[in-house]
Amino acid sequence: MQPALPAAAGLGFKPEHFPAIRDTRPALGFFEVHAENYMGAGGPPHRMLTALRQDYALSLHGVGLSIGGAGRLNAGHLARLRALVDRYQPESFSEHLAWSSHGTGYLNDLLPLPYTPETLNVVCDHIDEVQTALGRRMLLENPSTYVIFEQSEIPETAFLTEIARRTGCGLLLDVNNVFVSCTNHRMDPRAWLADFPVHLAGEIHLGGHAEEELPSGPLLIDAHGSPVADPVWALFAETVMRSGPLPTLIEWDNDVPIFAELMAEADRASVILTLAQEARRALAS
Repeated sequence: MQPALPAAAGLGFKPEHFPAIRDTRPALGFFEVHAENYMGAGGPPHRMLTALRQDYALSLHGVGLSIGGAGRLNAGHLARLRALVDRYQPESFSEHLAWSSHGTGYLNDLLPLPYTPETLNVVCDHIDEVQTALGRRMLLENPSTYVIFEQSEIPETAFLTEIARRTGCGLLLDVNNVFVSCTNHRMDPRAWLADFPVHLAGEIHLGGHAEEELPSGPLLIDAHGSPVADPVWALFAETVMRSGPLPTLIEWDNDVPIFAELMAEADRASVILTLAQEARRALAS
């Protein structure tokens, strides 16, 4: 059976933080890396990741498979991903409910999908292909979105639930993405989370966002360049009270701070996970 990530706080690994991690051995449940950054054969990235893997659980997070793309998955990319999985045997692999390719062109973005039966078939076929190629169950992350397609006829939470039912994949719940998308579309994030099948979540992501004030109201951007916002912390606390503790990643990919600042975010997540565990035990007793 594939081992699971610890139900604890983790951080996205940044090479500039390796000396601090090596010297302090922080109390973290896991580290997560973007798979595409480690598809080369060797060099300093692999030396650092190999050393890290000796002490910590590992999550690989893909950003380039284009799970929602209309065309076939890139066989070469999938083969490189399989080699990386075989090399490090991570506790988790995840990707996004998004597309990023068209024909032979690749876009440096995670683009939204119309939630239709046709798209559902494409996504499920691609997830089946990925899970077969990797020989393991993957997690699928809910996206941050800035537009809603008129063609969409399936609510996002129902779309995710049906994908998991048909493919057997798990889900990655990005709470910041929920807050960003619901704010942008003038929806209630708590209602979205109430409809989300939290029992299928194998990991949670938390990150910062940027905000612009438009004539129509606020526009939030999933920027990963700042601390987690207070409303997102509140949604996270409510979610883990419902689900119990889950592996929880702090994402900070832009304007990366010193390691101590990232650890402070992870420590805050750890406190919330512990309080949720204690509260659930008290309710059960």
